[in-house]
Amino acid sequence: MKDKKIIKIFKKNQWFRAGAGAVILNDQGEVLAFERRDTPGSWQFPQGGLDPNEEPLDAVFREVEEETGIKKKHLQLITTKSKLLAYELPLDFRSGKLGRGQIQYWFLLRLIGPESVIGLGDHEEFHDWKWTKMEDLVKEVVGFRREVYQDLARFVEAHVN
Repeated sequence: MKDKKIIKIFKKNQWFRAGAGAVILNDQGEVLAFERRDTPGSWQFPQGGLDPNEEPLDAVFREVEEETGIKKKHLQLITTKSKLLAYELPLDFRSGKLGRGQIQYWFLLRLIGPESVIGLGDHEEFHDWKWTKMEDLVKEVVGFRREVYQDLARFVEAHVN
């Protein structure tokens, strides 16, 4: 019976959700990482889906504010990743909202406000935050996102040094 349910979910969710994500830097070249509320010990960047007719840059600023409380006025756009990055969710995580995974636009931003503007936004997604080295974050991200974060590490390195 469980196999039939899994097959039904699999067939319904054969699409990738369009999204946007933000890598936020400080002046020391560290990245701002957030610990997932639903998966303690799993750290990631703010990210989320695009609303209908929403441009990716608008989406990333909206997602950052919703998830971290950081307003657009406290962020400076450094650059945009030229290629979209995708990850595939494990079968048990697929849903009508998330589909098979996400394909994302990524933006490199710099925090230009004080650290006091960093929070946990709506508190729905994240439990904690920290500044960390990109290579350390790659080790702490959930496995199905690791390849995307490895690509992001090369992206950050190319623009920080």
